[in-house]
Amino acid sequence: MEHKNIFADNLKRLRKSRELTLIQLSNDIGLSKTSLNDIENAKVFISFDKAIALADYFNVSLDYLVGRDGQEPKPDALP
Repeated sequence: MEHKNIFADNLKRLRKSRELTLIQLSNDIGLSKTSLNDIENAKVFISFDKAIALADYFNVSLDYLVGRDGQEPKPDALP
């Protein structure tokens, strides 16, 4: 599986585990709903800066988002 697809799946899983809509995440992170939807559906590559912002928001590593770290985030580590 490509890193883009892994990133998309992990991002969607994190967002849904927090019960966030695309609109809520869009408002919190400063990306458009359309951009987030495209990222979650692996239609576009994400910039490094946006990837860092999303990792910071969910308190996970970039390695986790791209599937290089198999650890699930700890519930108490989520904002």
